[in-house]
Amino acid sequence: MSMATSVGTTDKAFDYISKMILDASAIVLDANKAYLVESRLAPILRAHDFSTLADLVEELKKVSARALRQEVIEAMTTNETSFFRDIHPFEALKKQVLPDILKKRSSERTLRIWSNACSSGQEPYTIAMILRENFPELAGWKVKLIGSDLDTKILGKARSGIFNQTEVNRGLPMQLLLKYFERDGLHWRIKEEIRSMVEFKQVNLVEPFPVSMGKLDIIFLRNVLIYFSVEMKQEILSKARRMLHNDGYLFLGGGESVLNLAVDFEREQIGKANCYRPV
Repeated sequence: MSMATSVGTTDKAFDYISKMILDASAIVLDANKAYLVESRLAPILRAHDFSTLADLVEELKKVSARALRQEVIEAMTTNETSFFRDIHPFEALKKQVLPDILKKRSSERTLRIWSNACSSGQEPYTIAMILRENFPELAGWKVKLIGSDLDTKILGKARSGIFNQTEVNRGLPMQLLLKYFERDGLHWRIKEEIRSMVEFKQVNLVEPFPVSMGKLDIIFLRNVLIYFSVEMKQEILSKARRMLHNDGYLFLGGGESVLNLAVDFEREQIGKANCYRPV
């Protein structure tokens, strides 16, 4: 299938789509991401019988194309994830961060953790398993564990708690698979005791963060800032700071930093993981 009729048409189609994604999510798609646009949108072209990317754009311009626009936005904002991805932050969470927070919250007995851009849910479910495995004292606490994403379709998968063999093979220890998952045909379904620990919400990081979450103890904002402009990174980090307790913890991706973006966080190394503390 030809993706466009000419280079000029391809450029115009890419410009339209990149602006649409920017307006909807503040995600920046540079010209060198054209290959990503084509690969992510190829299934939509096939499903809707469009011959070219330009044909898709012509349809997107119609007032009646709201559902199609959402489909394109969700296709372009789906991110990579896996259980226990980049293991070091989870080791830090288990060995130092959670023991510290639990000690400080021992009187109110509340714990609030937010996993942003959680995609199909592996990160918040990983956190839930860490809580269940290592901190039995939380049984009497009020624990709020939130997973959020922009993509409503991927959130539906996250809520289902159903994963294929490839997904559970990526990062999930066998003992946890056998303990917390059940066979569901050719797939694995996470047990209700873990699934029910996570509340999933649609959140656009560009918009105001939901105040209903209250003040947070720990925020995971990993591998998502790389998609935004400097100004939007600064705004997102500023909003995260306002949501975080003064003694809380922020985790970013391994290649991300608050350097030259936020003056109200300082880096703290815990083992092989970097996290950020409010100042």
